[in-house]
Amino acid sequence: MPVNRTRSPGRPFPVALITLDEEEIGAWAREHIKNENPVALARDDDVHALIQAELDRANAKYAQVEQIKRFTILDHDLSPESGELTPTLKVKRVVMNERYADVLDALYR
Repeated sequence: MPVNRTRSPGRPFPVALITLDEEEIGAWAREHIKNENPVALARDDDVHALIQAELDRANAKYAQVEQIKRFTILDHDLSPESGELTPTLKVKRVVMNERYADVLDALYR
């Protein structure tokens, strides 16, 4: 998911809403003898550690103020049908900010 690295008042650092690639995480889950259910995987501590390691690797390319500090894993993929993506698969930030307001607010607490 693309990251908006601009800061807004009251939101002093970047956060991320992460979705899991079903094929990739499914293979990982089978290899690690985990439940392949996306809801279960989104809440799994080992999946969080896996995502944190990937974020740490990606964050190394950015200045400290641009690095993603916190994240949450969504239990579903984004899609145009859900209204979260445009037909060309761009994130509808207004929709995301409205739909996930509570989740985003929690990342800043």
